[in-house]
Amino acid sequence: MHRADDICPRPESVESSGTRPLAAPIYPTSVWICESTDQAERMLAGDEAGYVYQRDAHPNADIFADKCRLLHNAERVAVAASGMSALAAAMLSQTRSGDHILVGRRLYGRSQLLLTQEAARCGIDSTVVDTDDRNAVEAAFRGRTRLVVVETIANPTLQVADLHGLAHIAHRHQAKLLVDNTFATPVLCRPLDCGADLVLESVSKQMNGHSDVMLGLLAGRAADWSRVPLVLSAWGLAASPFDCWLASRGLATLHLRVERACANAMRAAEFLRGRATVRQVDYPGFPDHPQHDLALRQFGSRFGSVVTFHLEGGR
Repeated sequence: MHRADDICPRPESVESSGTRPLAAPIYPTSVWICESTDQAERMLAGDEAGYVYQRDAHPNADIFADKCRLLHNAERVAVAASGMSALAAAMLSQTRSGDHILVGRRLYGRSQLLLTQEAARCGIDSTVVDTDDRNAVEAAFRGRTRLVVVETIANPTLQVADLHGLAHIAHRHQAKLLVDNTFATPVLCRPLDCGADLVLESVSKQMNGHSDVMLGLLAGRAADWSRVPLVLSAWGLAASPFDCWLASRGLATLHLRVERACANAMRAAEFLRGRATVRQVDYPGFPDHPQHDLALRQFGSRFGSVVTFHLEGGR
């Protein structure tokens, strides 16, 4: 007779039936059984495919990352615990103490804080610059400028970044262009195709679309990727299997949701423009928006799902 204290702690296993699930299962395990310590070392070093510890890699992250790699035309994608984690991974993997970053003036507040105040704690200097002003951007470069960081569509002011132009300037100074594509998603824009070197998404927003996930991703090219996995592991920035699984579900309707959200945003913007209590409506879909022509070139006929407006009285 088998003892309960012998049966209950045994690792679980399911024999393969020769079929595979249509929907990917969730893999909540934190550790994986390896054949030997040598095999574990090879896997952790990236010399052999497989999983050892959830913080370093797991199937649900790989499933989600593979879809996002195709969406972004990227060679590499890493999944992180949040959009801010993805930004931190980009900064820490591409810079070191003594380096310099150009930070878009209209960048999301927390992103700007990370790239200025928090980066300074790591010995990384920064300059906040108006990335719509090419002369100002050119003048802000230093000998150790490594990154230029902008948003495709600024949060929340909705200025549109000239990705081709900024990539050209950055590369002329041997720097890389990092683009936060959260407000556009890869449905509207693929920044790597516009010359960017790295792209991040806050998956928590439109890419997941159901307000039940905290997740981020970083996409780029193999040549820029050598330190990314180590940074994600060493700094504890990895994403959970359940969040990755939920986000994979969300991707199934991404294209439909973005199309509808853009159409709704255009209608909302037009409605708000007709209100006496609204002083100003900012939306790249309006022909009189300062970057409307640029938005047309980069996004086609869709201009994002967010509308910004100002009420009479200064609010």
